[in-house]
Amino acid sequence: MFYAVIAEDKPNSLQKRLEVRPEHLERIKQLNNEGRLLLAGPHPSIDAEDPGEAGFSGSLIVAEFDSLEHAKQWADADPFVKAGVYDKITVKPFRKVLP
Repeated sequence: MFYAVIAEDKPNSLQKRLEVRPEHLERIKQLNNEGRLLLAGPHPSIDAEDPGEAGFSGSLIVAEFDSLEHAKQWADADPFVKAGVYDKITVKPFRKVLP
């Protein structure tokens, strides 16, 4: 089943986000290589493709996991969590309807 990982960044965490981003992306690339990733990306803090110094307000990852518990464990082990980028993470089931 798919699960949505909805993360909210801590204020002023852009520098930490940039420092840890390569490790964060490696985990997401692994999901993609395993055919389990539906989509992933950050939420810009402003209405712009590249928010520059405004940074990001969080992230969304939708991927396939064996269970809600496994999805939560995966999310909790993210490098952004360990580095203090994320303030809050919500993980919940996701059912793809379209396209």
